Amino acid sequence: SSDLVITFNCGEEPITIELDETAKIVNDTGPDIVIDGGGLVTLDGQGAHRILYMNTCDEAQKWTTSHCDNQDHPRLTVQNLTFVNGNSTGDETDGGGGGAIFVRGGRFRVLHSRFFNNSCEEEGPDIGGAAVRVLSQYDNEPVYVVESTFGGAEGYGNVGSNGGALSSIGVSFTVINSLLSFNEAIGEGANPARDGTPGGGSGGAIYNDGNSFHLELCGTRVENNSAREGGGAIFFVSNDRSGTLRIEQSTLTGNPSEGFETEGLPGIFYLGSGDPEIVESTLE
Repeated sequence: SSDLVITFNCGEEPITIELDETAKIVNDTGPDIVIDGGGLVTLDGQGAHRILYMNTCDEAQKWTTSHCDNQDHPRLTVQNLTFVNGNSTGDETDGGGGGAIFVRGGRFRVLHSRFFNNSCEEEGPDIGGAAVRVLSQYDNEPVYVVESTFGGAEGYGNVGSNGGALSSIGVSFTVINSLLSFNEAIGEGANPARDGTPGGGSGGAIYNDGNSFHLELCGTRVENNSAREGGGAIFFVSNDRSGTLRIEQSTLTGNPSEGFETEGLPGIFYLGSGDPEIVESTLE
């Protein structure tokens, strides 16, 4: 197999492509797959379905190894694209979530892309990633998110039960020179769900749960996100306390946590290895 580069020949003006169904990666293509919108293309889920799906453990998309949860391919890059009105509500494959993009397995990265008005389930513990949900990356390598915008202005935010912008279980994210704003975690009852509640509501912008994983923000602005429960900006829980959080040359401001957050870390609920590393950054 050879590398696959998908571009759009739609002229020189910006164009919106309305999708009637989810675009799905077939696992024996690539192994390197690049989808490049050239800065002109918007993919619109019409509020009806997820926009892009990759899952190495989904037999319908072909099994290509005997260890689907830890294989190095496909390696998917989305770049210079805008994702709007994706909605994964009701899709329960591998726990659901990922209103614009759901990825399990292989490798994944996002470069110079924008995510507006995407959504997933509005309630439930763990489920999330109104924009992006990622599970099981090869050898626990991080998902790189570079020069990308999630929300960015009032009325453009991504909204779901947990992790308005980014959500994962056991996956590391490295977020560089990006903007995450006006995203919301609107579930109620946290995780595990309090008695009498459906659960959820944590990580207005970013929700990370699992055991050993790392979250790194560099040159990134996280503002005006909100969580009904914990972590208006970031919810980070490493169950075995091996995970680490590093925030460098970044600003987190105005990210209310209506339920709980970690003392001294405005907008953040954190359980991990030692204290987070905060370098040349503002938290307020």
